[in-house]
Amino acid sequence: MLVATRDTVYALNGDPTSPRNVLADGEVQAIAEGRSIGLAALEGGDVAVLSQNGGRTLATGIEEPIECLLIMDEDPLHFLVGVEAPHVYAVTEDGTRRLDSFDALECRGDWYTPWGGPAAVRSMARTGDGWVYADIHVGSIMRSPDRGRSWDPVTPDLHQDVHQVATSPREDNRVYANTAHAVFVSGDRGASWQHRSHGFPYYYGRAIAVHPEEPDCLLASVSTGPHGDAQGQLYRTDNAGRDWSHVTDGFPDTTAGNIDTFHIGFTPDGRAWSVADDTLYGSRDRGRTWAPQWKAPSNIRMIAVQQ
Repeated sequence: MLVATRDTVYALNGDPTSPRNVLADGEVQAIAEGRSIGLAALEGGDVAVLSQNGGRTLATGIEEPIECLLIMDEDPLHFLVGVEAPHVYAVTEDGTRRLDSFDALECRGDWYTPWGGPAAVRSMARTGDGWVYADIHVGSIMRSPDRGRSWDPVTPDLHQDVHQVATSPREDNRVYANTAHAVFVSGDRGASWQHRSHGFPYYYGRAIAVHPEEPDCLLASVSTGPHGDAQGQLYRTDNAGRDWSHVTDGFPDTTAGNIDTFHIGFTPDGRAWSVADDTLYGSRDRGRTWAPQWKAPSNIRMIAVQQ
């Protein structure tokens, strides 16, 4: 697992209480974790490729602010980059190209932000059989059945203000979204959606994560809104969101701000992870009970687990 503060990336291999500093070379924009490599996008468009043998830097040439990374292949290297504007880029050892099929989506004209700035590809997720999902902030979710070669929008049965999209390693047909109106779940790759909000005290959602072996076991965060004392809370479910329970055993009942996009996750061994300000918490029982694992030198901006 990778953990990033504003300007440093740490790797948690083995003992999570003593992470290893693997990158301290500029402002970190996004991170991604694979089986044998990690990625860290830096301000200015460079992407560091991190491994046990050290690191190297790819100059992608991407000028827009990078929001998210998605590893498609590790050898040879192939990953997708989501940016403000919004666009999706494919990066390989041979270079960088912007995906024309994503730019050609007819619904692009409907994408917006509440503050009037450009929309963004906020997060991406993939399935084992090559489907890719990109959430648009604000503009619902776009999907690709062929690793990013072609794109179309999911059925607009979910709230269009999506803050994170996730998939299940065990159920390729499942798609999960946390939105400004709580969680939505699809069992047919986004052709239809069910609103799953029972148990939440309020609906403004940010992060979502899926257990690697149990497609019905989820973690999600909600709050009162995007700004100020948002009263962020962490919730879990064992029935795909039909019922949610507040996580309070070992984890803060409420955080001052949001438990944000990329602040929760499950590692392949089934351990759950979540962030509250500068502290990384871990759980060995599917998110029921928690304990602090590591206090970072500054607030943690994001974590990345192997998808």
